[in-house]
Amino acid sequence: MIASGSLQSPQQALAALLEQYAPMRLLQVGRSAMPAVDAFSRSHLNSHIDHAPAAPLPDELASQRYDLAIVADCLEHLPKHEGLQLLGGIRNLNANRIAVLIDLNACDWQATDFFALALQISAHFERDRQTLTLFTYDLLAYKQVPDWLNAKFWANPQMFGKYWW
Repeated sequence: MIASGSLQSPQQALAALLEQYAPMRLLQVGRSAMPAVDAFSRSHLNSHIDHAPAAPLPDELASQRYDLAIVADCLEHLPKHEGLQLLGGIRNLNANRIAVLIDLNACDWQATDFFALALQISAHFERDRQTLTLFTYDLLAYKQVPDWLNAKFWANPQMFGKYWW
């Protein structure tokens, strides 16, 4: 699914994600500060925010679990294999939700690289000659429950949901 150009700015889109999920624990990965994260931290004093400048994550952060991870101004500066390891590690071990903001024209990443990690395009942002793409991942919503997963398609429908082996 390709999202059309957004009327929001990238920071407004990140701020909307932060307000929607209101993470108690947030991981920010990237070189530069993000105004949306700074504003969120000022308005949500009980939230814990960790920052990592780039990959690999320091050991003290790599062993933690977060409600949301935001990766911006990072993947464009890393070799692709390190970026894949970073995103895969965060997705599998560190966070239930991920937001990645990237300029695909400034690096050798393709949208299909993110699709392979189960991320989806949420928005495109265009300003001057730069186009940023926001990819998101939510563990609870990345895959719909198949319509065949119900009692109707079981060999013994009366036993559906009763026994787990």
